[in-house]
Amino acid sequence: MITITFVTNANKTATAAPDSNLLRVSLREQGGIPWKCGGGICGTCRCHIDAGLEHTDAVKPKERRHLSEADIASGYRMACQTFVSGDVSVSWQPRPAGAGLRGGGPAGTTPAAPGADQQ
Repeated sequence: MITITFVTNANKTATAAPDSNLLRVSLREQGGIPWKCGGGICGTCRCHIDAGLEHTDAVKPKERRHLSEADIASGYRMACQTFVSGDVSVSWQPRPAGAGLRGGGPAGTTPAAPGADQQ
């Protein structure tokens, strides 16, 4: 089993079998990676492999539509297209609540309703 650390989600960890899809593990284990289509079309699941980039598979053509060569060289991937064979740590830019995305950001990041802090 491998360990995936979801850094943006309070360093939540999950275990998975080698060659698991990063987005599918996030969905199953409530890792929090934002997503919309799950098929490499929208670019919503853009994430950064903070550690363990060497444990990811080759970059797919669908990823190249959303990521520049500099992004890829810096460790950015599309979670829906990435399979991991060893331990990785992943982070992402949290999305605002109610942005029409499935999955959303990490638990506890939903902003208060407008005016909720006013008395």
